[in-house]
Amino acid sequence: MNPRVKEVVYESPYKLVVTFLNDEVKLFDIQPYLQYQVYELLKDESICKKAFVQHGTVVWNDEIDMDPDRLYLESKSLAVIE
Repeated sequence: MNPRVKEVVYESPYKLVVTFLNDEVKLFDIQPYLQYQVYELLKDESICKKAFVQHGTVVWNDEIDMDPDRLYLESKSLAVIE
């Protein structure tokens, strides 16, 4: 099982800086997912910026969230907090 999300910060355009429970910090690109209907609302950056952490993953509202395993596996490492 991959670590869950502890913190998320939006970076323009369509990137998330995600800190996981193991203190890894990674960059996740949302842009490839904007083609899917479930993520279509996130094309509006004012909505996309509202990302927050709930139950160990990134969510935007009651209908839009991102699988925490996808966030971990498909993001690029940035740093490890010491």
